[in-house]
Amino acid sequence: MDWTHYRFRSLWPLPVPPAAVYDTLERAEDYPRWWPQVRTVSRLDDTTGLVTIRSALPYDMTFTARAARRDPAAGILEIAMTGDIEGWARWTVTGDGTGALARYDQVVDVNKPLLRRLAVPGRPFFRVNHRLMMRAGRRGLLAHLRTV
Repeated sequence: MDWTHYRFRSLWPLPVPPAAVYDTLERAEDYPRWWPQVRTVSRLDDTTGLVTIRSALPYDMTFTARAARRDPAAGILEIAMTGDIEGWARWTVTGDGTGALARYDQVVDVNKPLLRRLAVPGRPFFRVNHRLMMRAGRRGLLAHLRTV
């Protein structure tokens, strides 16, 4: 087993139309406004940005995110990531009753040296850290969507 390889999936049921969710998720530069663990998103060009995240554990992760797929009809937003983490992440937004379901899938390898050294003993903590970040993201997105 490669202890620095991670697969994550989060499901965010949201009581708002899928188009509103997609439109908000499409504006990654606004994530720091509603997602506390997304510290900065700096646009480098039309399809690329530099992102810094930090959840409960005391370390930042910085990576370059490059748009890989943007398909409003299918509700898909996908990025490729390089830097402290390398891999991809995808939002898939679909209708769910009278609201939306935002599904987040991520497959990454950790490149940050400290996290690689702590890969075996730290893995359960890193997974919880990610879960906490995703929970806060859903709460923040829901609060944000209620104001727009």
